[in-house]
Amino acid sequence: MEVIELKKIKKSFPVLNMSCASCASSVESMAQTVDGIIDASVNFATATVTVNFREGEADPTKLQLALQDIGFDILIEEEDKQQEILEELHEQKYADLKRKTIGAVVLSLPVVIIGMFFMNMPYANEIMLVFSTPVVLWFGKDFFVNAWKQLQHRKANMDTLVALSTGIAYLFSLFNMVAMDYLMSRGIEAHVYFEAAAVIIAFILLGRLLEEKAKGNTSTAIKKLMGLQPKTVLVILPTGEERTVPIEQLLVGDTVMVKPGEKIAVDGRVMSGSSFVDESMLSGEPVPVEKKEGEPVYAGTINQKGSFQFAAEKVGKDTMLAQIIRMVQDAQGSKAPVQKLVDKIAGVFVPVVICIAVVTALLWAVLGGEHAWVMGLISAVTVLVIACPCALGLATPTAIMVGVGKAAESGILIKDAESLQLAKNITAVVLDKTGTITEGKPKVVSEYWVEDSIQNKQILFSIERKSEHPLADAVVHHLEGYSSLALERFESITGQGVEAVLDGELYLVGNPALLSAHQVEVPEEVARIASSWAAMAQTVIWFATNSKVLGIMAIADKVKENSKMAIKSLQSGGIAVYMMTGDNTSTAAAIAEQTGITAYRAEVLPHQKAEFVKELQSQGHTVAMVGDGINDSSALATADVSIAMGKGSDIAMDVAKMTIISSDLLKIPQAIKISKQTVATIKQNLFWAFIYNLIGIPLAAGLLYPINGFLLNPMIAGAAMALSSVSVVSNSLWLKIKK
Repeated sequence: MEVIELKKIKKSFPVLNMSCASCASSVESMAQTVDGIIDASVNFATATVTVNFREGEADPTKLQLALQDIGFDILIEEEDKQQEILEELHEQKYADLKRKTIGAVVLSLPVVIIGMFFMNMPYANEIMLVFSTPVVLWFGKDFFVNAWKQLQHRKANMDTLVALSTGIAYLFSLFNMVAMDYLMSRGIEAHVYFEAAAVIIAFILLGRLLEEKAKGNTSTAIKKLMGLQPKTVLVILPTGEERTVPIEQLLVGDTVMVKPGEKIAVDGRVMSGSSFVDESMLSGEPVPVEKKEGEPVYAGTINQKGSFQFAAEKVGKDTMLAQIIRMVQDAQGSKAPVQKLVDKIAGVFVPVVICIAVVTALLWAVLGGEHAWVMGLISAVTVLVIACPCALGLATPTAIMVGVGKAAESGILIKDAESLQLAKNITAVVLDKTGTITEGKPKVVSEYWVEDSIQNKQILFSIERKSEHPLADAVVHHLEGYSSLALERFESITGQGVEAVLDGELYLVGNPALLSAHQVEVPEEVARIASSWAAMAQTVIWFATNSKVLGIMAIADKVKENSKMAIKSLQSGGIAVYMMTGDNTSTAAAIAEQTGITAYRAEVLPHQKAEFVKELQSQGHTVAMVGDGINDSSALATADVSIAMGKGSDIAMDVAKMTIISSDLLKIPQAIKISKQTVATIKQNLFWAFIYNLIGIPLAAGLLYPINGFLLNPMIAGAAMALSSVSVVSNSLWLKIKK
């Protein structure tokens, strides 16, 4: 019986109503119980759940229902509508949170004033009860509702801590107020803590409001990118009539008119007219790029002075801008390796805190002396209030979000958090030559014919037209105008060139290795000319039959303007730089000399590039491979950090974990710097989050009370808890302005 393996699908959904890192843990574990879902990963900072499921087995609606059971929800609408709905929901949530916060603060103020200064005034307790009840039971009702939903599934989160602490303080105060005479007749002073319950809720709501505001600021890179695409376009109909249509209605092949100052809506190719286009938001390059007939244009770029018409080639999700947005979103939603440990801690944090609170109350009851059980109860409440899993949960993802966004704004696309974290450890960079160090636009600069004839040029033109090698394009461009002949056979020989048969004759086009394999004798004069060209960093293309050389061509590929500066910058940072090329040794040596590279390998095959990367890794190096072609893909896949040039092949960009859109090598030291800044921010965030909880919880439990009589006020604990999350997010936002 044949076993059919179902295709695995990866999809992300925005999660609603998460309030802390423990919520993320609850969503993750619940999602993994849904039939058909292989695994799930939740990012608290981006509020997304990424699930891997088998096609046809998992239904997003089942996942939604499962999460609704424990007080959460997901958006399962189409991706193009998700962002609009999310923004609308975010605005509603922020407005609702603002209303609740203002209400809670206004009503808490009189309670605090009475509780601290006018406790002995007539009806003080009754007035505090009247003001604090709406704060606890109305403005704070979501804490209790969510805690109950969690409890039904034997889970606990930040809402559980808040509900327990404020609920205990409120009910304890209510009991003391009702049974005041009973308690006082037995010599027990009946304190009320309405102000603690009300202020804790007010502070936590204020903290969440500030956190929501700050978290919104971490995703400005995505908002900026999304704002680049216009909502409508001016389409030229076949009749010549102009019509403005919504971007969603634009089809591949439509002719679009772009006027001065307008944003280009989709990817396409210029049909008529010319202009200069600002591509800085995609590439990070400030200089406008000239666009003439036949030139590509990209969604999100801004037209300058001229106007032109272009044919739409990629629309909707297929545009380069849409792919960049998707890549940035995926990267911001991915988890850095350090996050896995933090997630485990956050997952058990709330149950551990509840246990500490219970132990605190019991220890006070046993060791506390007079009023011990009251002090124990208040200390337990303070422990529940001050504990903050949110700071831990936000420490890594907020820094990753800002780091990835900052890189994207500089024209550096980072696919996942792991690469961002690893980039700071790079000790060796392996550079491909063509298209990476050089411009990748080779041109024929010299030619020498042993047998100069129109037929030979037609044959060479016909063979190179069928080849996909960049050097073949240079030959085709050089011989443009010659007619093409029908070849009987064409075969590409990896790392050597091509073979073709025409009228029964075998022709060879490639490097000396191809000629040697067929034992073709090279005339001394031709060898001398070829050597002189190679010494000038020019690549020599040999054209021969299987018995004699017909001619040679010299192809030069100019070194990019910033390559030398970028290589020097990497070397001055203590990073070893290597060059790998399939080109000949003479050309490689000349390019290495021009750019300051001291270690290089020439005439290497694609698999040898990957082997060299492994060799460096075995020596203890963290290796970055930088390339732009299909032949670099295996080396890119092998490297610790893989970087593709944005103007290279789609395969290289698919394999690589980073893409330099502008193909400027100076972006590599910049990416490493952003990685160092991001990882430093993560460490700072985690340090403060751990230190806060390690110091705060014992203080709240009353550790200093036997020494100096200090007991932390629950209200102060609430303020400290709120500030801890805000400080972590604020520290991440500093990344944006770091140079």
